[in-house]
Amino acid sequence: MKENLVMKIFKSHLVEGTLKPGNDIGLRVDETLLQDATGTMAALQFEAIGIPRIKVKRAFTFVDHNMLQTGFQNADDHRFLQTFSNKYGLYFSKPGNGICHQVYLERFSKPGIVLLGADSHTPNAGATGMIAIGAGGLDVAVAMAGRPYYTKMPAVVHVKLTGRLKPWVASKDIMLELLRRLTVKGGVGKVFEFGGEGVKTLSVPERATIANLGAELGTTTSIFPSDQRVLEYFKLQKRDKDYKPFTADPDAEYDEVVEIALDKLTPLVARPSMPDKAVPITEEEGKDVRQVCIGSCNNSSYDDLMLVGAMLKGKKVHPDVSLTVTPGSKQVFEMVAASGALQHMIGAGARILEAACGPCIGMGQAPPSGSVSIRTMNRNFLGRSGTPDDRVYLASPYVAAACALKGRIYDPRRLGSKLPVIRKAKSFIIDDSNIIKPSGKPGKVVVEKGPNIKPLPLRGELEDAITSVILIKVGDNITTDHIMPAGARVLPYRSNIPAISDFVFYNIDREFPKRAKQSGGGIIVGGGNYGQGSSREHAALAPMFLGVKAVMAKSYARIHRSNLINFGIIPLIIRDQAAFDSIEQGDTIVMENIREHIKKDDRMSVSIKNRDKTIEVYLDTNARERKILLSGGLLNMIKQEA
Repeated sequence: MKENLVMKIFKSHLVEGTLKPGNDIGLRVDETLLQDATGTMAALQFEAIGIPRIKVKRAFTFVDHNMLQTGFQNADDHRFLQTFSNKYGLYFSKPGNGICHQVYLERFSKPGIVLLGADSHTPNAGATGMIAIGAGGLDVAVAMAGRPYYTKMPAVVHVKLTGRLKPWVASKDIMLELLRRLTVKGGVGKVFEFGGEGVKTLSVPERATIANLGAELGTTTSIFPSDQRVLEYFKLQKRDKDYKPFTADPDAEYDEVVEIALDKLTPLVARPSMPDKAVPITEEEGKDVRQVCIGSCNNSSYDDLMLVGAMLKGKKVHPDVSLTVTPGSKQVFEMVAASGALQHMIGAGARILEAACGPCIGMGQAPPSGSVSIRTMNRNFLGRSGTPDDRVYLASPYVAAACALKGRIYDPRRLGSKLPVIRKAKSFIIDDSNIIKPSGKPGKVVVEKGPNIKPLPLRGELEDAITSVILIKVGDNITTDHIMPAGARVLPYRSNIPAISDFVFYNIDREFPKRAKQSGGGIIVGGGNYGQGSSREHAALAPMFLGVKAVMAKSYARIHRSNLINFGIIPLIIRDQAAFDSIEQGDTIVMENIREHIKKDDRMSVSIKNRDKTIEVYLDTNARERKILLSGGLLNMIKQEA
């Protein structure tokens, strides 16, 4: 059989299972990625496993999320992560060195390898012909300990690109078009492999924008071929030794094919408050804009910011607009400064932020109440910005810069038929001094833990019977931001589960934590695609700490479902709409013979005690997942095996 690119890499890394869509497989992991929002807990979990040194080829820790040091918590956690990395064998990227996905792409990405990252946008690295998968922190900690990563073999979708993008149409518009067609659930259980003649027209930064945004489709990952454009990029990074050609076989077979004619695309924007609400910009033109944010791990490359600088040169940001620009890395920051583009942005009135996630995760720059914020980021979930009634649009840098200048949603094609001329880099500034190599004498390294770092909570073995209350019932497409918010107020407690648990469902129902504690735990009911978005395992770990025993939902996002299982929360499926409609918050649920049902992966009759009613719920677990649930979580299982 003619093999696609995904099949080639999966085959070379397969340790368990067969490569048929839907089958359970185990993959050997070459490299791992942690960042400071999810990495603190993953580091504690790795310590709990008891392995003296990492067992992957390379592992990396980046500080990029929690940079706002209004108290001691973030600084203490940065110190913890640096000393942890030093002792256990991870490279440590210091605060200010850049966003994990941008820095990894620049300095470490390699065609043909498998990267597992504790961040949902890890697929960004797929721009260089590698498999990069986002997962929960515990899955990454276990991979660091040398164990395989387990998932279901995804279907491989060939995204065939033809033609060339017209002026003022960006690679971001390719992904917004896919989101418009397929929705935020359209990539669940799939990998998107980009090919066709149109791929050759896209640079690595343009490809990274697309691969990064693939997470919003719910994909396992996205990947591009390693071709001449990748070689060009690696040469600029002075690491062409890492390059190797890696492409699909001619006439390779795929499970699905999606075609996009690049020359037919127009500038798009994603309306509030979901990435798949994409429409032509002409449908939104004229609406007043109060904030524009350019950057984050999406659209923060040298090419992106050079373009913004050229568009702003000699002009002024509209008086009613606050414009922020976030370089993706220290390298990008230095490059745009040396080129003069930084001066153009500052001169126009832009506020230059440090190379960090910043506004994307609500870490500063919350927009005014009820106002339009245009962002080049990857998510516009309601309230994610830090403003409860925000109206965040996702757009390309072309659109964002045009809106900043005009003070309203503005089609950049009205600025002229030709794009501004930007100076292409002949080489990049290479300075890896902010990437700290691990100690050669780990026995002498003391891991420093501040007072905000609390012991890792675990639950006991799974009960055989549960009588519990429905704590909350929510609808479709509930994100991990809804379950466990990010932002400057919450993220400092990511290594303190007792404290962060007080924010579970904070933006939906602020009484949830109190109700859970008073009830001694309970059950969550959710709609379709429950837990989409970020990989943050705190959205499972904090509910577990509050005593949540099970979730009953129509369907689950891939990473969150795994996180629930990893922490011993049963992910039950409600297939019947009438049964879903019959459940109400406050109902008392009785489940019996749970362990036997899980052992058989069987359906379960659940009694609604207060209304003398019974509904059917279903399990869809493999043997390994059943073992994890019966043990009360993945760490419990590993300890039992040890």
